[in-house]
Amino acid sequence: MQQYNLVDHRASNGANPDATERSSENGDDHELNSPPWIRVESTLMATARAIRQAYDHALAPFDLNLNMASSLAYLAMFGPMTQTVLAERLSIGRAAAGTYIDRLEKRNLVERRADADDRRVWLVSPTETGVELAEKVALIDEQIRTQLRTGIDHTERQALADLLVRLQKNVCPLVSPEREITQ
Repeated sequence: MQQYNLVDHRASNGANPDATERSSENGDDHELNSPPWIRVESTLMATARAIRQAYDHALAPFDLNLNMASSLAYLAMFGPMTQTVLAERLSIGRAAAGTYIDRLEKRNLVERRADADDRRVWLVSPTETGVELAEKVALIDEQIRTQLRTGIDHTERQALADLLVRLQKNVCPLVSPEREITQ
């Protein structure tokens, strides 16, 4: 079983307790002065990684990972769309979307059909089997979200969501200056 090291930025800077007391006395206990492995960004990344692992673990009995399950669930919820549209909606690359669609198609969970309006375009849609599996995925998602939200009220979740959206807006220019967050 994998263990996770949780970081509480209010506790200490990872050093011995005496060092924490000294840094507080000197006024340099701010998390930005902490080593990189205990800053809030590291906690955020570790938490995201742990959440992904929780989903992948719960989806493994269905031979799915989070990306494949998300693709299938999105198609089941919103109906046929092109690979490009699916990639845009899930914020993944077109090639990655194609890989997930290929895997799902081999398992008869989705199918590609020519668009009646434009025969050059292929639409991806879930099969009946895919829709049934998407319903199971939705139940798993609900169970995981319930566990993740334990002890966190609606106001706290909304505040976290607001902060994360602001953080996304701040990071986008670092990744791609022309990219904007749309929400």
